[in-house]
Amino acid sequence: MDIGLVGLGKMGGNMRERLRRAGHTVVGYDRNPDVSDVDSLAALVEALPSPKVVWVMVPAGDPTRATVKELGDLLGEGDVVVDGGNSRWTDDLANAELLREKGVGYVDCGVSGGVWGLENGYALMYGGDAADIEKVQPAFDALKPEGDFGAVHAGKVGAGHFSKMVHNGIEYAVMQAYAEGWELLEAADLTDNVTEVFRSWREGTVIRSWLLDLMVAALDDDPGLSRIAGYAEDSGEGRWTVEAGIEHAVATPAITAALYARFVSRQEDSPTMKAVAAMRNQFGGHAVRTAAPEGGDAAGTNGSPDQSGAAQQAGAGEGRQTGES
Repeated sequence: MDIGLVGLGKMGGNMRERLRRAGHTVVGYDRNPDVSDVDSLAALVEALPSPKVVWVMVPAGDPTRATVKELGDLLGEGDVVVDGGNSRWTDDLANAELLREKGVGYVDCGVSGGVWGLENGYALMYGGDAADIEKVQPAFDALKPEGDFGAVHAGKVGAGHFSKMVHNGIEYAVMQAYAEGWELLEAADLTDNVTEVFRSWREGTVIRSWLLDLMVAALDDDPGLSRIAGYAEDSGEGRWTVEAGIEHAVATPAITAALYARFVSRQEDSPTMKAVAAMRNQFGGHAVRTAAPEGGDAAGTNGSPDQSGAAQQAGAGEGRQTGES
């Protein structure tokens, strides 16, 4: 088939190559002229035979919305736009309606596989009308992994990105579990080689997975992960999954905790924990670590900043408890 591909970054560029290896003709456009086949969206559309299929792989949000709008002005009756980025599923409904007014079909496709997709194939979750899916099917078949699995027509417009959103929410929780297990093994001072323990789990255990393989690869590359800061971004899909859980009254505690752990990772000195430490000191006289002066080291611990308030009254009762209440 002939297909246009907008956005030739890490994912898009590899997808173009995989499609071409499968014998398809791909016309690619990117703002970077060094990787583009044409110099504009208009030129890309002009180069395609009808019905035209254009696959969009640009950042979610305004860039995708703007690209879809421009394509809506360039394409015609019977053509199809595929959004293969990480758009929020609610954007799909608006994009589909915009294009429907022009007689242009719309398919949303969640894509998983990262930088490994060129060789291994991409897991695809797509939503849209059957007639529009049929026009894109040769591309789906080329991009998916070999075998019976790895691609699904998930439902109507929005179902593809909604499925990918939940996929990424699950990914948050699984990665968090591996990370917490690794930290615990390192902290316990019982295991001689934590990396080898993780490596042993890659065969025969119920927790083996590709993420586990990647964790072992990271530990091989950087034992102890000393070169990596303890800071993790979130792409947005974890947040959307938690929000969807709230909307549908579905509890997602593991995914939510994993998302919140990423927020905590961005704080060098947690304001929340400052408040917790202050309260523990007040009700029980528990030691607090004094904040480091700017440019200096922490001054150590202090049993109480002063003997006022609740700490001063700790002569009997709950104020004398050694634990937290």
